[in-house]
Parts: sequence; C-alpha cells; structure tokens
Amino acid sequence: MAFTLASSSFQNGENIPRVSTCDSDDRSPGLVWHGAPAGTQSFALIVDDPDAPSGTFVHWVLFDIPASLSSIPESGLAEATVLGGTLGRNDFGKLGYNGPCPPPGKPHRYFFKLYALDAPLKQSRGATKAAVEAAMKGHILGQATLMGKYGR
Repeated sequence: MAFTLASSSFQNGENIPRVSTCDSDDRSPGLVWHGAPAGTQSFALIVDDPDAPSGTFVHWVLFDIPASLSSIPESGLAEATVLGGTLGRNDFGKLGYNGPCPPPGKPHRYFFKLYALDAPLKQSRGATKAAVEAAMKGHILGQATLMGKYGR
C-alpha cells in the first residue's frame, strides 16, 4: 500500500477552504494518512508555500507525532500536541499552524508534507523547519504530500 496523505477539508490540488486561512478562523485542516512504511516510529509534518514573494514560507511544523496516529482532526493542533506531537515554529514566528495568507494576485500552492520516520526527532518545542529537516536526515522511511491552493 502506498503512503498517502489526504484532507477532510480539501482535495489534492484544489482550493484550501477560507476557514483554514488568515481571512477567516485560521483553523488547521483535517488530515488523514494511510500506508505508513513498516518500522515507522514517528511522523513529522511540514507545511510551506514555495510561491511566497520572499521565498518558501513555512506555515506549520509539527514533529514527533506518535506512530499510532493516522489523522489530525480539523483544528486538531491542540489534540496532536496532547497526544505527543511537538510544535515547531513557523515563519510567522509562532508555534503551530497559521494558514494561507498570500498577497493579492496569483493563487499560491501550499504543500503539506508528512514524513514517516524510523525514530522520534527529540528536537525542542519551537524547532524550525531547518532544524527538523536536519534531524530527519537518515531517518526518513517515506513521504506523503498533499497540495492545496489559495489566492486572494
């Protein structure tokens, strides 16, 4: 079975709902995954926007998600943390999820990348995308990606 990531809030390649953006409630979309590779001990989630004017902009970093989980409910940030996930720092300078907030113009693409890892990363709360990616080197068993769009 392939390692896949989907959302209960939007379909791959489609628009992210307004409720999950800075133009509304900024609620994290529901996510569900299937087919994690054998030996998975934890997951890491990174959401970023490669179309941002200043370069790739990070919207969500969550790591050390227990291997026993296969979903994060909509607005599930607190639940994921309670169940053992660790919040990283996004490029808004905040812990957790901040949704799409592009400047007016062409819609941006937002990539939700879930990594299956052979060990927990044991990074500190507030770790950046760069720190999480460095810690993941040599530990990635698989990656599942979901892309959504949003424009103003």
